[in-house]
Amino acid sequence: MAFNAEQLTTTSPPSRVFVTGAGIVTSLGLGWEVNAIGFREGRAALRDISLFDTSRQRTSRGGEVELPTIIDQRQLTDRQFRRLDRASKLLLLAGYEAWDQARWGENERQLAPPVVIGTSAGGMSLGEAYYQQAASSTRRHGQATRVALYQPQSQVLTLSHSLGINGPISIVSNACASGADAIGQAYRLIRSGRAECVITGGYDALCQLVFAGFDSLQALTPGLPRPFDAGRDGLALGEGAAVLMLESEAHAAARDASLLGEIGAYGCATDAHHLTQPHPQGLAALASMTAACREANVSPTDVDYINAHGTGTPKNDVAEGAAIQQWAGDNAAKIKVSSTKGSIGHLLGGAGSVETVVSLMALQGQWVPPSLNVRTPDPVCTFDLIREPRTAKVDTVLTNSFGFGGSNATLVLRRAS
Repeated sequence: MAFNAEQLTTTSPPSRVFVTGAGIVTSLGLGWEVNAIGFREGRAALRDISLFDTSRQRTSRGGEVELPTIIDQRQLTDRQFRRLDRASKLLLLAGYEAWDQARWGENERQLAPPVVIGTSAGGMSLGEAYYQQAASSTRRHGQATRVALYQPQSQVLTLSHSLGINGPISIVSNACASGADAIGQAYRLIRSGRAECVITGGYDALCQLVFAGFDSLQALTPGLPRPFDAGRDGLALGEGAAVLMLESEAHAAARDASLLGEIGAYGCATDAHHLTQPHPQGLAALASMTAACREANVSPTDVDYINAHGTGTPKNDVAEGAAIQQWAGDNAAKIKVSSTKGSIGHLLGGAGSVETVVSLMALQGQWVPPSLNVRTPDPVCTFDLIREPRTAKVDTVLTNSFGFGGSNATLVLRRAS
């Protein structure tokens, strides 16, 4: 029933959108349980990168995932499985957990749910391998395969094939806002009545080209990432994936599904200020937060926690902090804020989806993850910057994701009720 044109003119009230399954892979580990423990306790999961040579970069550390040696093949053919690149494996692991947790089956397959996934680098490692071989050898063996699988839809098609899904696929590539934007688009499909259930999320894998690119911008810290610290000097890159199963209220109720949380709203804005730098006053960030809260009918007094984009770069954090100040007004001091990028690094296209799952964990567990490595909070932090693990009442969460080029996305998440 996905993308039924007749439903575009429906006069029925918008559907509520619930998360019934979530899978997550980060450098903290594989799966909801180990990641929930890691984020709640504020564990650091940055290590020396083993995937490629970092000797020419300012740092050798990042959030590298330890992949299992055996991955379930499910409905993939032997040939498809042999071709899996690292990014595909991350996405599959998250997708399998989300599917199993939601207890989806043949009924959902027959609905041909849309798949909406965000990424920024996709299969970039395959592109690297193509050019490295082209430059060093006259052999062409495997080159056609690398070209075909380099395209981001290839990883998402692999996920669909592995789960037996034949619904429409959409790829969102909006830099570091990709994962959050993908979830927002999936939310709108269900909200508008164009789908009963949607698979969504985001992913990105570490690769040398992206790592060297961020280093050339002097965006990588030579030490530890310190989001919202006065002396912050850059971000750490990581990799990972998160996949969410979204359902309409009616579909979830009909099958008595367990609910992890509710997507309450989605706001987005573009500041068109600079190729890599945010607007210094965070105007588009403010616009995306305001739009999401307006749609959710919540005010700053209703928000218990903000999972900040918080990269640890000098310009991003002060711009986001200014946006939070303007948005919250006199209530800023009461709002708990933290960034989890000090723990696992910046996952680029996967960041927004992983941080959405972290926000769901906070709603489920009634705790707030800390910002690591903060020595002296930046003066922009007039809000309650969480620096140590904290138990707290959490009913409504905002999660922010901002990307190069001025892409800004905010999701409102609620405790399921």
